[in-house]
Amino acid sequence: MKLLVQKFGGTSVRDLKSRSRAIHHVKNGLSEGYKVVVTVSAMGRKGSPYATDTLLGLVDFPHTIVTPREQDLMMSCGETISSIVFCHELCKEGISAVSLTGAQAGIMTNSDFTKAKITQMNPSRIFEELKDKDVVVVAGFQGQTIRGEVTTIGRGGSDTTAAALGAALQAECIEIFTDVDGIMTADPRLVQEARPLNTITYNEICNLAYQGAKVIHPRAVEIAMYAKVPIRVRSTYSDLPGTLVSGTKEDRLGQDISDRTVTGIAHMAGLTQIKVQSKEDPSKLQSDVFKSMASANISVDFINISPSGVLYTIDHIYAEKAAQILNNLGYEPEIRNGCAKVSTVGAGITGIPGVTAKIVQTLTDIGIQILQSADSHTTIWVLIKEEDLVPAVNALHGTFQLNVDAKKGEKQK
Repeated sequence: MKLLVQKFGGTSVRDLKSRSRAIHHVKNGLSEGYKVVVTVSAMGRKGSPYATDTLLGLVDFPHTIVTPREQDLMMSCGETISSIVFCHELCKEGISAVSLTGAQAGIMTNSDFTKAKITQMNPSRIFEELKDKDVVVVAGFQGQTIRGEVTTIGRGGSDTTAAALGAALQAECIEIFTDVDGIMTADPRLVQEARPLNTITYNEICNLAYQGAKVIHPRAVEIAMYAKVPIRVRSTYSDLPGTLVSGTKEDRLGQDISDRTVTGIAHMAGLTQIKVQSKEDPSKLQSDVFKSMASANISVDFINISPSGVLYTIDHIYAEKAAQILNNLGYEPEIRNGCAKVSTVGAGITGIPGVTAKIVQTLTDIGIQILQSADSHTTIWVLIKEEDLVPAVNALHGTFQLNVDAKKGEKQK
């Protein structure tokens, strides 16, 4: 049995027209001799009646008094509804299909509500359904604990669902459908000259995704990488092949990668920078700050620790809560709202001198202040004011000539 896993995000199932395009891709898979397992996100985005953020708004998130367990019960409804609607429309097209919740599809998780981890996959029900069905539609983003509790697996969870299904079913490929033509060198909404990449390594797309590129969730890439299942990121609205994410020699990856230092520019807006200093006992301050953030379930990022204090970023929606916590501990945090992180990512950065100098010079030349920086083998991060985000990303995209196809040596239009 040849199996293909396809994932359709919220914008791909938001209305009848979009779902018709998604069904077109399902039909293409069937015509190529595959049985197709589809995973779907909730329909639409905030404002749409069944979108996840809309459902959360019903319980006053993020200021809700509803427990994380109850939040998961609420949030899982969007994908369940979406799977039934999509299955119904497949059947209207004469395609034999059945819809399953995450639990029915055999997705078992731990009990870490709102950000559960998949602990086990049991695809036996899916295989059973595929004996007389051509398509199984699975509600993404959700699973079930050993006690039967419904859980959700965090933002990007439908990508993770698709990858877990692809790995467990030993699918030939996982196709992630979105509203762009593949993985881009930068967000095309910010950079007009951004272009789709034909190929990219698992590691590169993981780094781009962790740094804000929203086209695919990094957990999904990691699952597929360990299972050696290739991913293809494509547009729902075209028949272009999109971007192949793989690491196998058979895919001839690397032909146009070895010559490119930087693969793409990612960004993350809506950040708040927090600076906390203490002259009395810096080690106690460091412990107090990060323990208190963890206890409040506030994720911290871009961490710089010095003998005099700490510097880090959080999502801006938690800024007021974090400030109050630190004040209660007796500290006087400096809060800077309206920040954005810009990340320059590329496997070719490792061992190449001058990349940081180029980034700093590029931003300095256009009058952009760097508030904070850090680096790894494949990524260099800078924190800037959010108002400078668009010119910063465009300038860096130009500096590293990402609008030029490294394989053809031509500027893309």
